[in-house]
Amino acid sequence: MEKDLSNYRKVYQQAELDEKNVPENPIEFFRDWFLEAEKNEDCIEVNAMSLSTNGTDGFPRIRVVLLKRFTWEGFVFYTNYNSEKGKSIAKNNKVSLAFFWPKMERQIIIKGTAEKLPENLSDGYFETRPRGSKIGAWASPQSEVIPSKKYLEDRFAEFEKKFEGKEVTRPKHWGGYLVKPVEMEFWQGRPNRLHDRIRFTLQDDYTWKIERLGS
Repeated sequence: MEKDLSNYRKVYQQAELDEKNVPENPIEFFRDWFLEAEKNEDCIEVNAMSLSTNGTDGFPRIRVVLLKRFTWEGFVFYTNYNSEKGKSIAKNNKVSLAFFWPKMERQIIIKGTAEKLPENLSDGYFETRPRGSKIGAWASPQSEVIPSKKYLEDRFAEFEKKFEGKEVTRPKHWGGYLVKPVEMEFWQGRPNRLHDRIRFTLQDDYTWKIERLGS
């Protein structure tokens, strides 16, 4: 099977990016772009981000997860610690995140280190989840091979019965990660593929070096 995609074209021309006008801290810059995307009605699930890890089999693995919070320290997401991504992070906590907002012709790539959140913070977020999602965290052996869809449905029913009339507590194998950035790149699409790329690199004195990259 073959499909030629060479004629796919898009002219990027909505905005431009000048390193002279960006904040000194990339988290502040991220906040500004995120809030702009959030206000754009054409941007759906602006907190969806690609998470790349070094897999336990040596291959890179990438998947989409949801950003649940960002602070001056970094970026927070939640998952099953026993999942493929959890096991990969336990082995090598160097990860990458990527946000792409095509309607705004913008992309942000983040390199950083992932560390588990304190249990009280994971508990606090877990309490805000819908009850069905809480039960799902208990029921689903994420990333493991299962015999059938019915197996998963039966597991859900089992835990639904177990927690009937009770509060669904957070399982110890489920919680959050904080990704602390060491490098952040902001990409703004431009005509003729002369895209604007501004990179922030964390220095030893905790300041950020700002550089322009070729497109």
